[in-house]
Amino acid sequence: MSFLNDLLGGGQGNAAGGSSLVAIAGQLIDKAGGVQGLVAMLQQHGLGDAVQSWVGTGGNQQVSGDQLGQALQNGGLGSVLQDAAGKLGVDQNQLLGQLSQVLPHAVDHLTPDGQVPAQGQGGFDLGSLASLAGKLFGGANRV
Repeated sequence: MSFLNDLLGGGQGNAAGGSSLVAIAGQLIDKAGGVQGLVAMLQQHGLGDAVQSWVGTGGNQQVSGDQLGQALQNGGLGSVLQDAAGKLGVDQNQLLGQLSQVLPHAVDHLTPDGQVPAQGQGGFDLGSLASLAGKLFGGANRV
């Protein structure tokens, strides 16, 4: 995960920065209407194969920050990205580069059986992503 560590500035801020990125991923999922909504929206806006790999039980296909940004903007989540970048004090393109590394893991984490939960089932809870930051960034929440 050294690439993610580099993106987050290295050193001690990794777990805190990672928690912020996971929280932003959670916010995107929430605003999209849960995992099902986000998956459908990303599929509709050109990331179908990649998103299916995130949901499936195999490896996660990578997407670029530009690809992710375009899909999220077209899906109506541009304001969430803009607010998050402002709160973190980073350029939106830098944030998208980081999210393109974290969001696949978040979706994968929330679909452990390779199935997207049906709408209204298994309601999204940001707490369900709490252990992900520790796994990705080596924080104290490692499971």
